[in-house]
Amino acid sequence: MKRNILFCASEMTPFAKTGGLADVAAALPKHLKKLGHNVKVVIPRYYTINKADLEFVIGNIGVDMGPLGTLWCGAYKTIWEGVEVYFIDYEIFFGRANLYTDYNGYSYPDNDARFIFFSKAALELARALDFRPDIIHANDWHTAAQPILLNTILRNDPFFQKTASVFTIHNLQHQGVFAKSAFEYLGIGWEHFNMYEMEAMGALNLMKGAVYHADKITTVSPKYAQEMQTPEFGFGLQEHIKAHAYKLFGILNGVDYDEWNPKTDPFIAKNYDIDDLSGKRVCKQDLQKTFRLAQREDLPLIGFVGRFAQQKGIELIAAAMHELVHLPLQMVFLGSGEKWAEGFFQDIASRYENVGCYVGYSNELAHKIEAGSDLFLMPSLFEPCGLNQIYSLRYGTLPIVRAVGGLDDTIQNYEPHSKTGDGFKFYDATKDALIGTVRWAVDTWLHDKGGINKMIYTAMSKRFDWQRSAKEYERVYELALETKQ
Repeated sequence: MKRNILFCASEMTPFAKTGGLADVAAALPKHLKKLGHNVKVVIPRYYTINKADLEFVIGNIGVDMGPLGTLWCGAYKTIWEGVEVYFIDYEIFFGRANLYTDYNGYSYPDNDARFIFFSKAALELARALDFRPDIIHANDWHTAAQPILLNTILRNDPFFQKTASVFTIHNLQHQGVFAKSAFEYLGIGWEHFNMYEMEAMGALNLMKGAVYHADKITTVSPKYAQEMQTPEFGFGLQEHIKAHAYKLFGILNGVDYDEWNPKTDPFIAKNYDIDDLSGKRVCKQDLQKTFRLAQREDLPLIGFVGRFAQQKGIELIAAAMHELVHLPLQMVFLGSGEKWAEGFFQDIASRYENVGCYVGYSNELAHKIEAGSDLFLMPSLFEPCGLNQIYSLRYGTLPIVRAVGGLDDTIQNYEPHSKTGDGFKFYDATKDALIGTVRWAVDTWLHDKGGINKMIYTAMSKRFDWQRSAKEYERVYELALETKQ
């Protein structure tokens, strides 16, 4: 059945992006529309999004922000790949260079007001457009206020009375925890500020509130749905999530294979595919040239693309580098983040001829690394879904991963006797486990070409497409609507 879906997120590719949430906000609505649903996406209009490229829609949306009074905002619109995308325009909150942090990397002190305002404004936009949503799909803490509002002050509102909420957790580490005073921006009764709903050690926890009030909860892989109910991965919310696990679903993110396809990729030196891998050799040579590494066909090249952050296992890699650089291999790094890590890997690259490093982000270089590497390193401490390991599979670049979250769901560990699998896994978050697994992967690449070739074929044959994921979300939407009957 065709549904009206209001999809709300703090970022969306190609307009504003800091992480995987932006990719999901772009891809999932597009595939839901292909299934016949009427989807409208709403994001903030940040300073970097030029309103001259957008269509002005409305200029008098009033948002009640409690102690701040009624704030008035506008909305712009565009069509992106067939999907209507709306932008909440309020310069005071969103006319800034960065999405969430200042130039020094510190969170804006008014992030509580900014995103509670955005959550409310998106709902008021739907009302102004007379778009009655069957489903409001909120994402991460930035829009966590929406399920809370729908289940409290909007519960008997005729416009939203039949609207169900689905809340997706993309990363449990960031929960939207603010001072108790921020609760007043919500405009709901103080009886809801309790340990079962959204109070956390005297503070307001928006994600906790959304978990309590949403009709259904999803996260971005089946394994992560299990992990977030444990102390290691729950970031203090594990018992709360466990109490609401009856409405929790793990749905693996898909990949845009139109963009990530070695057969058509415009960024790589030579296109290739599963039936002819000769182009991959050319891509490796091009990557070695780009990073000024020796043109060595006899050594495996290991790539890393990601944030230089603790979550991504960057400290494990740094601790292991003094041994890894002496193995028969080459390594290239692309990323930015913690300043010590940027300096560390630049220094390593300057002192060892088998290591290259680029600090920053380059989409073209990311594609070149996926295509030109033999192995891909992703030793995350936790990984709700992960996308680079899925890109790597498509490019015949075998992942070396820690078996957590989506990494465990998507990668099959190599079994030397049967020569089955498509990557190399380790379990303990230690440098010894990382070094041992890299040694195993390198030895396999050097001495078991039959196994490597079979793994590459298996990897490149796998597909994790958004069409499958969209159908799973469609099923969750119907289950959420059943709660409104």
